[in-house]
Amino acid sequence: MSDRDRGWDFHLRNLSNSARDSSVATDPAADPSVLHSVKKLYELCKEEKNDDLVARVYPLINKLFQRSVASLSQSRTSNGLLLLDILQFFLDFGEVVLHDADPSIRTFFRSCLSREFADPVVAEATLDFINVNKKKLLSSFPTLLPQFFPLLLKLIAWNGEKLEKAFLKVFPAVMSSASFLPLLSALVDLPILVVALEKVEKSSGSLIGSSIATIQKSTAPEMLLALMDEAYTGSTIADGGGDSESEDSNTIDVADPLFLELLKDENDGLAFYVFICHLSLVIYLLWIHLLQPFLITTCERHWASPGMAATLQAAINAPPSDRLKQILSMTPRLLDVYFAIALRDVNDSLICALIPQLMARNATLFLDKNFSYEVRKRLLEFLLAVFQRSPDFIALLKKPIMDRLAEAYDSPAKMELALQLCWAIGEHGGGGASHKDAARELFENLELLLYENLSSSVGLRQEASVGPDSENYRKSSQSRLLCFVVTAIAKLATYHRELLPRARVSLGKVARSRISDARVWKRARDYLGLMNDPAICLSILGPSRPSQHDIQKPGTVNWSEGGRKMVAHFPFYILGDQKGPPFRDFTISDILPRK
Repeated sequence: MSDRDRGWDFHLRNLSNSARDSSVATDPAADPSVLHSVKKLYELCKEEKNDDLVARVYPLINKLFQRSVASLSQSRTSNGLLLLDILQFFLDFGEVVLHDADPSIRTFFRSCLSREFADPVVAEATLDFINVNKKKLLSSFPTLLPQFFPLLLKLIAWNGEKLEKAFLKVFPAVMSSASFLPLLSALVDLPILVVALEKVEKSSGSLIGSSIATIQKSTAPEMLLALMDEAYTGSTIADGGGDSESEDSNTIDVADPLFLELLKDENDGLAFYVFICHLSLVIYLLWIHLLQPFLITTCERHWASPGMAATLQAAINAPPSDRLKQILSMTPRLLDVYFAIALRDVNDSLICALIPQLMARNATLFLDKNFSYEVRKRLLEFLLAVFQRSPDFIALLKKPIMDRLAEAYDSPAKMELALQLCWAIGEHGGGGASHKDAARELFENLELLLYENLSSSVGLRQEASVGPDSENYRKSSQSRLLCFVVTAIAKLATYHRELLPRARVSLGKVARSRISDARVWKRARDYLGLMNDPAICLSILGPSRPSQHDIQKPGTVNWSEGGRKMVAHFPFYILGDQKGPPFRDFTISDILPRK
């Protein structure tokens, strides 16, 4: 016999003997030679490309997989590497032996990786396995990775930056219609996930070898019924887990729904979101205007729960662990990838459904100054990018937008969001020329916000005592908001001419108010002056992008025709406090290049 044949027979006998050896049969991974034999047999099958050889190996490999899975709860040895090699055999030779690898891979995630994600060797091998087989997994099992994205996030949260490059290659495959919406909150809450995992480790010991998440079934249908009951009857949704203060759960505050959500392994029940986004427009609008606000309110209640607040406060007061520092640094980079994929590949229905959730999460972030700044910056940049690409979303989402404008003084984060929303409303004409009713409602809301803020009694509702610094901050924030609201009103009225009379009344009240900050009433006065010249007003305050009927943007010069046409609207800006004639004379030859 050749060396190859002797090696082949040796490894086959080794696997066969391991099944009969009582000490190995109950824990196959305890014998290193079993893993070595599986690797060698796989390599021989790949080299020989002989279906008969594959058929001889398969029964032994399949039985070994079943024994390994059955021994996980009692095993003291890591089974992850052995199971991954067996899964690779199933993927490559499944068609030959008619073996569907999908149930086996799901079993690995549920039974093995959920126990061994904290093992750095198994974690790295799992990411390598996914990257090597990514195309096959996406084409043959497209729902697999999106279903287990919470488990993969636990893996990267615990193992940190050393696996970041490998995880970033896997991350696009995790995003799908079923995972897109919940994935945003999961990414933003990665620091909270690290805090929860460290809490479990501190109270229960090592995370390797024990499953910390026991999510039984999806609660999406029950939650929907509870939300509808709250919407129509006003009853409060139960916090859940009222009897979960048992001895079995005293290692973590499992009564807190946010902890349960963070520590789960699977994306259960999120087909509900996809179902909503593929319904008719009428039902979709019902989701946006009636049901989703209650989902967001429930999420905010979970954040404000006593257990969650105490845990976060303890994490903030204590020096951050190295693992927490790493995830605080990684999360913004993961969000960059998430938003880039969203703008490139995700359909408008899902993105539109994401915006209210994004606006809610803007004010509920882990309380680290640098982390909050970086994450909030990306949330707002994505929000503006979406409105730039699809201005009609402003009209479709007018109710959640108006709700956020009303919360402007609740916190600095909500104030910044309100400023960005005011800018977007004015810049994109409240959704465009075809959404006049929505634009009118948004205009009325801006009017109300303007009149409320003209009173000097309006201020930030803060728990801290009002001192000189907080008073200055209040005035500065109020002035910024008024400037944005005044500009949005002027731009809306320029876009929708039927609103001009009301805009003149509103701006006139501001111009005559002579409030303490001159920038506000002077801006209102300048806009009133511009409105007397519609052409100049359109050039300055008009939409930044042409409508369907305009070939050229207003206020711009078509330089290619400059040699033979006279263009009236040269770009210019108004100097704030300049009096008298322009500081510089220029001729047409200074602007239009000579040939």
